[in-house]
Amino acid sequence: MSTIKTKDGTEIYYKDWGSGQPVVLSHGWPLSSEAFEDQMFFLASHGYRCIAHDRRGHGRSSQPWVGNDMDTYADDLAELVQALDLKDAVHVGHSTGGGEVARYIGRHGSQRVSKVVLIGAVPPLMLKTDANPGGLPIDAFDQIRAGVLADRSQFWKELTLPFYGFNRVRRRARGVLAPGHGGRVPGVVLLHQGLLGDRHDARSREDRCPHADPAWRR
Repeated sequence: MSTIKTKDGTEIYYKDWGSGQPVVLSHGWPLSSEAFEDQMFFLASHGYRCIAHDRRGHGRSSQPWVGNDMDTYADDLAELVQALDLKDAVHVGHSTGGGEVARYIGRHGSQRVSKVVLIGAVPPLMLKTDANPGGLPIDAFDQIRAGVLADRSQFWKELTLPFYGFNRVRRRARGVLAPGHGGRVPGVVLLHQGLLGDRHDARSREDRCPHADPAWRR
């Protein structure tokens, strides 16, 4: 398997297909790089180099107790980009992956970035607060954590309905929520605690992204 080892010893698994301009794909919660396999095949077949990693605590990467937070995810992504010496990269982030990409730019700058695509992404904040009235109430996150801890297999099955519309006619199972490929405890549960603690909406864009080019902070 292709892996890198981060500064805290965590192994990050990644796929690296094709050649050309890099397209780096960051998956959502509670998935893995398998979620982007169809897109990777298409893009790699059309002249792009596609890289997708399993976030720590997910898929074939290590499952550490610590580091299940957005800052560490961003740092892991930066180490992967550095290890593969990716330049002029297009970063695509879905859901939690979108938060990872945004935080990566905020913490590590946009020097190696060409474009960013955020798909149903979590920024600026998922939790409902006075400053973020459009967010989700804390009860929604409590129910998610309780469901994962009580019966993960049943929770993954039920999650396919709102997350992927698996109740639609002519649906197809892609296996991205299979126990061997998606998120595991503690990463899946601790991630939600990290997201709820990430109340960056009270800070200015400049404080959140001190190293980013001003164009990325708009």
